[in-house]
Amino acid sequence: MSSRTTNRRILLIAITVVLVIAVGWVIAGAKSTRDDLGLPRVPWDGGPAYYGRFAAPAAAGWSDPSFFPIGVWFESVVDERDVRMDKEAGLNTYVELTANSDMGLVRSNGMSAITSKPLAGSGSETVGWMIADEADMFAGPGDGVWSGKYGGEGQVCLPDKPPCGYTAMRTLKDKLPKNDGRLHYANYGKGIAMWENDGEATKFVNGYTDVMSTDVYWYTDTGICEEAENFLKLPRDRCPRAANYGQVVDRGRQLDALDGKRQPIYAFVELGWPGTNGLRSIAGDELAGAVMNSLIHEARGIIYFNHSFAGPCPTQHVLREPCAQGIRTVATELNRRIRTLAPVLNTQSYVHTFAPGLDTMLKDLDGSSYVFAMPKAGVQPGPQTLRLPEALASASSVEVLFENRTLPVKDGGFTDTFERENSYHVYKVTP
Repeated sequence: MSSRTTNRRILLIAITVVLVIAVGWVIAGAKSTRDDLGLPRVPWDGGPAYYGRFAAPAAAGWSDPSFFPIGVWFESVVDERDVRMDKEAGLNTYVELTANSDMGLVRSNGMSAITSKPLAGSGSETVGWMIADEADMFAGPGDGVWSGKYGGEGQVCLPDKPPCGYTAMRTLKDKLPKNDGRLHYANYGKGIAMWENDGEATKFVNGYTDVMSTDVYWYTDTGICEEAENFLKLPRDRCPRAANYGQVVDRGRQLDALDGKRQPIYAFVELGWPGTNGLRSIAGDELAGAVMNSLIHEARGIIYFNHSFAGPCPTQHVLREPCAQGIRTVATELNRRIRTLAPVLNTQSYVHTFAPGLDTMLKDLDGSSYVFAMPKAGVQPGPQTLRLPEALASASSVEVLFENRTLPVKDGGFTDTFERENSYHVYKVTP
């Protein structure tokens, strides 16, 4: 046999081996990147790719699938300890900052900021501009003349009627820098959440912003259940509940969809005692449930209200105070879980009903599916059986993330217990 023939055979064998390996890679890759469970998808704003249209957040890493916005409301950063404590608690974004904040510290620590005006020393850390907070409440739905004053400062609209909230939003947005690659954000309140009809509320949601949130403090606002019963016909036995926070996100998404375009809707959750007339601060399990239910209802970011105006620990820095160590511990662990799940949370969800008594979300990434579940409002705590979609029914067990346990799958479903109205579980299913 000639050396040329031998070399040719060796070459053919090598090519065959390479092809076999390549086919194996393709098959393995197809399995690990499965993205179709044969189910419809929820309406989608684009996930991390949405931020790619804005130069500033894109440059700050917001388009990275491993990034999920976790913000804190109206903080101050004046020394290294401030930002270090916030990062250790799992925060990555400041939504409004005091005028004396050191933007260089924010920037050098890899944090992002959304502020209501350019602050001294600001730069690449500032990814967006905040137009207003609760213009739907302090000024109301209308194009009247705005005095430039906010609630509690005197007469807001001149005259009082018609309301002037749209005017306030336009005026404030016009004062902000334009076409600089930063997004525009606003927070709303009970105006769009319950006081106003769709026609009035949608002009706030769809007229000015690239990202929005709504704050309704279901656990700590003493008057919220009465208002919800009046405006939303929400029965008292379904208030306050963690599930109500998800309903606020739903309301924002419903209004946002009315113009045929979608923007990320963030959740707003209190950390302490936000009202002077409140009875108490939020508890740790309530905080975790409120955040998780918001995520289940497709919140694309979380903002914490970090101020306590009453109770035993008045402060504007709940997450930094020794007297609030308990809630800091809960928030830190919760934020760690969100960061761990960020690549999953940043995928488009599927539509599937696992159990009629549960709020659920289904996502799929790298060959595994993830089920987020907790009780619906009005559903009593206890065991629930979750029915898997057909594409996952062959799984023999599910892993309960963060709880170090697994559950057997039988007849295409599995059963677990939800001990409280704010209990949640996250399951990983790998067929």
